[in-house]
Amino acid sequence: MIIVPVAVAERTYPVRIGPGARHDLAAVLPEGVGRVAVVSQAGIGITVHAGCEQRQTDIPDGEAHKTLATVEMLCRQWAAWGLTRADAVVAVGGGLVTDVAGFAAASYHRGVAVVHVPTTLLGMVDAAIGGKTGVNLPEGKNLVGAFWQPCAVLCDTDVLATLPDREVRSGRGELAKYHFLADVDLLALDLPERIAAAVQIKANVVAGDEHEDPHALRGRAILNYGHTLAHALEIETGHALRHGEAVAVGLAYAAELARRLGRIDDARVDEHHRVLAAYELDSALPPGVAPDRLIELMRHDKKALHGLTFVLDGPEGVEVVSDVAESDARAALEEI
Repeated sequence: MIIVPVAVAERTYPVRIGPGARHDLAAVLPEGVGRVAVVSQAGIGITVHAGCEQRQTDIPDGEAHKTLATVEMLCRQWAAWGLTRADAVVAVGGGLVTDVAGFAAASYHRGVAVVHVPTTLLGMVDAAIGGKTGVNLPEGKNLVGAFWQPCAVLCDTDVLATLPDREVRSGRGELAKYHFLADVDLLALDLPERIAAAVQIKANVVAGDEHEDPHALRGRAILNYGHTLAHALEIETGHALRHGEAVAVGLAYAAELARRLGRIDDARVDEHHRVLAAYELDSALPPGVAPDRLIELMRHDKKALHGLTFVLDGPEGVEVVSDVAESDARAALEEI
C-alpha cells in the first residue's frame, strides 16, 4: 500500500493507493462516527463497509444530473434519516459522484465529514483529491461548489480492472496533464506508482494554494492545465467527449497557443503530442464544433478575470496567462 499525505491548513489526510484500499474505510473514518451515508451510482457495483450503520443513495448517471437538484435530493434524504454532524458521508464512484457528494457534505449542516472512494482512474488522480467539490449550471461546469477536504481518500486499484476501455482512456487524459506540472517521468512507473506520483504532485500544489488564489500565477489554477478548452468542448458536445478525452485535446491546444505566443518552442509542443500518443489519446479538435461558440464558452471559464484566460506552459513552467487576444486563441483552434 502506498500512502500519500495531503497537507492542508488545519490537518493532513491520507490518500491510500493499492489493491484492496477500500477495505480500510472503517480505519479512516473520524472517531465516534455512528452512521455513514454512502453515495454511489447503480452501475458501479463497488461495496464498502464502514463498520457501523450505513445507508446508500444512488444518484443518476451523467453530467445532466451534476446539479443543485441532486444535492438537494441527497440532503433531504439525509435529513429524513436524521444524519448529524457527528456522522459521515462516503462517496463511492467517479468524479461526478465525489464532486456531488462532496458538495452535499460541505453544505449539509454546514459541513459533515466525507471520505472519497474513487472507482475510476480519473477520480484517483484528480477529482477525489484536494477538496474541490461542485456542480454544474447551464452556463458552465462546476460554477457552484465549495472547498471541502475529505478525511481520507481510498484508491483501490483492484477496481480499475472493471472499467471499460474508454473510461480508462479518460483517466489517462488527466494523467497526461501531470507530465507537464513536475519533472517526473510517469511513463516509467507502474500504475500504482503513477497514480501516487500524480497524487503527490497535486498534493504539493494544494498545500501551497488550498483555495486557489485567483491572483496566483503558479498556484492551484495550474491544475486546470488543458481544462479551459476541455470544459468548453464538454459543454458544446453535450458531454459526448469524456472529461479526460476533452483534456487531451485541451493539452494539445494549450501547447499550440503557448507556441503561438512565443512561450514554448517546437520541441516542447512535440513533447505534448508524444505524451498524448503514448496514452493513445486523440489531440485533434472533434469535427462539427463551432470556434465562435468555443471562444464564447472559454470567456466564461471560472478562472477568467481579465479577458480570455488560459493555463499555459512557458519558460518558468505552467502558469496562468490572462488577456490572450481572441485572434491568437482562434488561430490556435485552427491549428488543432
